[in-house]
Amino acid sequence: MDKPGKALPTTLLTLGMLITPYTSAEVIDHIATEHLDLRLERLASGLENPWSLARLPDGRFLVSERSGYLTLVKDDGTTTRVDGVPDVNSRGQGGLLDLALHPSWGDGEQDWIYFTWSKPDNGNTATALSRARLEGERLVDVEELFVQDRYSEPGRHYGSRLAWLPDGTLLMSIGDRGTNPERAQDKGDHAGSVLRLTDTGGVPDDNPFVADTEVRDELFTAGNRNIQGMIVTDSGEIWASEHGPRGGDEINFIEAGENYGWPEVSQGRDYATGEPIGADSLPGMRDPAHVFEGTLAPSGLAQVTSDAFPDWHGDLLAGGLRSERLMRLTLEGSDVVASEIILDGHIGRIRDVRQGDDDVFYLLNDDPQGSLYRLAPAD
Repeated sequence: MDKPGKALPTTLLTLGMLITPYTSAEVIDHIATEHLDLRLERLASGLENPWSLARLPDGRFLVSERSGYLTLVKDDGTTTRVDGVPDVNSRGQGGLLDLALHPSWGDGEQDWIYFTWSKPDNGNTATALSRARLEGERLVDVEELFVQDRYSEPGRHYGSRLAWLPDGTLLMSIGDRGTNPERAQDKGDHAGSVLRLTDTGGVPDDNPFVADTEVRDELFTAGNRNIQGMIVTDSGEIWASEHGPRGGDEINFIEAGENYGWPEVSQGRDYATGEPIGADSLPGMRDPAHVFEGTLAPSGLAQVTSDAFPDWHGDLLAGGLRSERLMRLTLEGSDVVASEIILDGHIGRIRDVRQGDDDVFYLLNDDPQGSLYRLAPAD
């Protein structure tokens, strides 16, 4: 792996005077990148801090809004709120969070929508996983599948990305919850980890720590501060983008049983003092595959498999919140070897990035009046 902090080639091609950042335009026809020109189109607006999206087989979108709404978006941009969502705690970073369709969606029996959310209890919250069926404009058969083992003060580091593995098990990230980072090194605590679950919320028999009575059976990895981007590639590899402290945002190559170091290992600094947090690297802890320059504040991660982007095939697209950037990352094995800035302030804070089954990309921006965008080759 690249050593922590190693600089990688980065390319930035901008539009010059053609556009100002965070435009209100419905369509931007030509965004120049290293390999091709792109077209960015706003499909829908008026979404309250949208967090995640899922494209249904009929072409409609489901969008989660952090305030607790689940919204259907039709191809003409009209939106309808879906009934039946559990009551969430939307304080700070909490709310209705990630969405994922069951990988066997379409067979009738497995037409489940999976969603994560911040579950309230006596003034505290926990990251929870539920599933439901969509019947018209309402969720039915809502089932709570998993709740992390400890409730804590609401507001920070819920993690909460979902990704399906080829064997039909489900990965779920949980952040360290912010107030006590050492929880990420306590394997008897779900906080600061990636979990691996069955599609009904149970524990797979071959999880890496099931034989250890001092470790939570659901744990797949430990030492993760706050993963908000996660993807299983077409070859079955797992990649995650993770919030570090100031200057320590990472891309990690995720493998079963690994410890990713937080807070004993970090490339970031304390927000108040500017002092380094932890060591650069320690034995028994996995170094990041890539540390972003400056602050990306990563959220949303997708792999390019579309024939519409042949020069990007196999690359990752990573969204950024504070940076307002969309990054393209080139992979070689478990290394990130180059990066390019694709969007830079064009839509504001990027919360989610997804490749659709129509071979183009869809993005959400994090805003009280957020929008859904389509990104495709200009031609």
